[in-house]
Amino acid sequence: MNKLLAALIAGLFSVGVFAQAAAPAAKKEEAKPMAAAAAPAAAPAAKMEEKKEEKAAMKAEKKAKKTKKVAKKAKAEKTEEKKS
Repeated sequence: MNKLLAALIAGLFSVGVFAQAAAPAAKKEEAKPMAAAAAPAAAPAAKMEEKKEEKAAMKAEKKAKKTKKVAKKAKAEKTEEKKS
């Protein structure tokens, strides 16, 4: 019975070690098609980045307009207080 338990524990240990082992490195021939496939995928990523930048610029412009409007309103209120 002890030998059976020892064998089961050893088997579980080896399965755990195997599960954590890194996958073998890809061969150079297999890596070339993957690199070729990655190039077209980079184009949409660049477009997404460009859209993010445009969106951020629009947001900053909108915020600047709002700040300018608030400042103008505050100035008008100060002027009105001085008149009173």
